[in-house]
Amino acid sequence: MEPSTLNLITDGFASVCTPYGLLLVIVGVAVGIVFGAIPGLSATMAVALFLPVTYGMDKSYAMTILMSLYIGAVSGGLISAILLRIPGTPSSVATCFDGHPLAMKGQAPKALGVGIVFSFVGTILSILALMFIAPVLARFAIEFGNYEYFCIALFSLTMIATLSGNAVIKGIFSGALGFMFATVGIAPIDSAQRFTFGSIQLMSGFDMLTVMIGLFAVGEIIAAARNAGQEYKEEITQPDMKSIKGFGFSWAEFMSQQVNMIRSSLIGIGIGILPGIGGGTANILAYSVAKNQSKYPEKFGTGIIDGVVASETSNNAAIGGAMIPLLTLGIPGDTVTAMLLGGLMIHGMTPGPRLFVEQPHFVYSIFASMVIATFAMLFLEFYGLRVFVKLLSIPKHILLPVIFCLCGVGAYGLNSRTFDMWSVIIFGVLGFVFSVFRIPIAPFILGFILGPMAETNLRRGLGLYQNNPEYSNALEPMYTSPICLFFLGIAVISVCLTVYKQIKRGRQVKLFRTASGKTFNENGEEEDPTI
Repeated sequence: MEPSTLNLITDGFASVCTPYGLLLVIVGVAVGIVFGAIPGLSATMAVALFLPVTYGMDKSYAMTILMSLYIGAVSGGLISAILLRIPGTPSSVATCFDGHPLAMKGQAPKALGVGIVFSFVGTILSILALMFIAPVLARFAIEFGNYEYFCIALFSLTMIATLSGNAVIKGIFSGALGFMFATVGIAPIDSAQRFTFGSIQLMSGFDMLTVMIGLFAVGEIIAAARNAGQEYKEEITQPDMKSIKGFGFSWAEFMSQQVNMIRSSLIGIGIGILPGIGGGTANILAYSVAKNQSKYPEKFGTGIIDGVVASETSNNAAIGGAMIPLLTLGIPGDTVTAMLLGGLMIHGMTPGPRLFVEQPHFVYSIFASMVIATFAMLFLEFYGLRVFVKLLSIPKHILLPVIFCLCGVGAYGLNSRTFDMWSVIIFGVLGFVFSVFRIPIAPFILGFILGPMAETNLRRGLGLYQNNPEYSNALEPMYTSPICLFFLGIAVISVCLTVYKQIKRGRQVKLFRTASGKTFNENGEEEDPTI
């Protein structure tokens, strides 16, 4: 007999609500807020740094701390956005528009209180959507076979173009390079050696953890080293937390934002579900919609809570939305969910519909950890605000070497091999080169994770059906399956839309160039003809 949803929810909270589990939530949220608040750090770096820490943990506890880091970091970006006008994360860009003007008016506590409360509301609403939508979608997807998973992986790989921004060619190169590195070692199915060059160390391939830590953490550290001594000089607006009551705004102000809150939550959840877009787009879109629908659009940008509500509700609502395709189909929508996909696979969990059948208690422990982490974020972020504000003044030349050492320790702790430490440095240099030449990293991660998934399922499908007398050829089950045709169809649509957008954008740039006489690089950025 299958356990009821209520029993699963109860068991999920019971597995997290232990002294150890609650400690992990508190530590994860606190560290996540720090990584989100300090410009130059990110949610991706936080998750990458803590992946080795989770290696020896129980899988439920491992996901508890990773989800806590994710939730804390996305919300933590509002602190520097409001106090410094520097978004701590891309998800907090629109928070700068009204949050900082509010702070400059002497209403920093109010701006922070609004941001924190509506971050909480957006996250909770998105988790509820996740809990209701994901199991239904998983029950539908349970019929998937090898070819269906191959088509999903193929569709996911078309997201490389979406994650590439304006540099589609560079994104495809990045994704192909990721797939190439993933093929190093022992091949699936037939166990042939590929690209090992006689090295015993390369026979096991590159560990997913070393790749992610190197690209995101070490790569960012090397990039930051270029700007050594060029710390941001903006004066930090110190909020006076002693004089405020509650969260700094009235119940009437909270009720006045209900429509804005619900609309922004729906935008965030919807954008989160769509792979390759994420909270960075959600907060800008929600802010724009809120301004267009407002009775006083001229006040936006001058310091009103409407803009902060729209931005912070939507970017946190994208968290639950992004987890829906990750858990049900194994499709990571951005770099953070790609890291979470790696974390799941490290602990032997393959995201997809079977996860809900084979490991329902584990899935609901993820849901429970997200809920508890959201409440922890609400209280830690508000009552620990003085501490987090002080951390903004730590020089990066002190902070980043500590992180670099932790990366090395984490890499060595995986398999006790110095090879992994060298791999971290190699991929760190690669990540730095990517940043110099503006090559997107997210497609590399997609290629590295999803390429082998596509290859393995295709080879399994071919092996299963090649001698089957019911089919004229081994590929026939793929193009007669409605599910395969659906995912192949949306993959084609995704590619066509990307090509259309690139052609349209190219024409616009050409027209503008002709009209203005200015020159632009391949990313559409204006170039100085004197250089």
